[in-house]
Amino acid sequence: MKRAALGLGVLLACANATAVTPGTHWGYSGEAGPENWAKLTPEFSACGGKNQAPVDLSGLVEAELTPLQLSYTAGASKVVNLGHTVQVVYEPGSHLTLDGKDYELLQFHFHMPSENLIEGQSYPLEGHLVHADKDGNLAVLALMFKAGEHNAALARLWDKPPADGQTQQIAPMANVTALLPDDLDYYRFSGSLTTPPCTEGVRWLVLKQPLVASKQQINALTKAVGHANNRPPQPLNSRVVLQ
Repeated sequence: MKRAALGLGVLLACANATAVTPGTHWGYSGEAGPENWAKLTPEFSACGGKNQAPVDLSGLVEAELTPLQLSYTAGASKVVNLGHTVQVVYEPGSHLTLDGKDYELLQFHFHMPSENLIEGQSYPLEGHLVHADKDGNLAVLALMFKAGEHNAALARLWDKPPADGQTQQIAPMANVTALLPDDLDYYRFSGSLTTPPCTEGVRWLVLKQPLVASKQQINALTKAVGHANNRPPQPLNSRVVLQ
């Protein structure tokens, strides 16, 4: 399935991509697949860059990473099926503090299977919490899910994920904190958006402790999107992954 590319400005404006302007079509297979993104249009040239995401988090370097500072409120207001992912829109007022800067939570969405690998291991589901500071710099908090018991926090967001192009309201609004594990230890690396335009300079934080979701929940998300939506891991090149 091919989808119109979301401009970074659309992402930062309100994280609600229900109205997407026409653009270059991209997808996850065939001529519009990830291996060709950088060649589809000059706007996607960053997809061929040296600091791309996702990656295989390996060759880990020990560092004294600052504990995550999260201040999330109940702001998950609606669920949108964009065709290439299922996205939860978040209302203003929730923040991640990183390197002394506040990054506001805009939205979170899902990839099936995971895009990032942890020392070669893939997971059936990965969630991306997308944040932006006042200057538009991005920080993504990634959550891995393994198959297991039913996840009540996911079920709080929808009874059934919306169909392609559809939107569902979340009432009352939910707090993404309910999705997070008890242990917030994380890996950190510098990367990019994992979809076109593949803008670099994104601060990636990947939680070490995986969450659990049932096979039925994972399959429902995959069915809603209609296909796998994971970009293959990109070379680390000269980058290091901190832990």
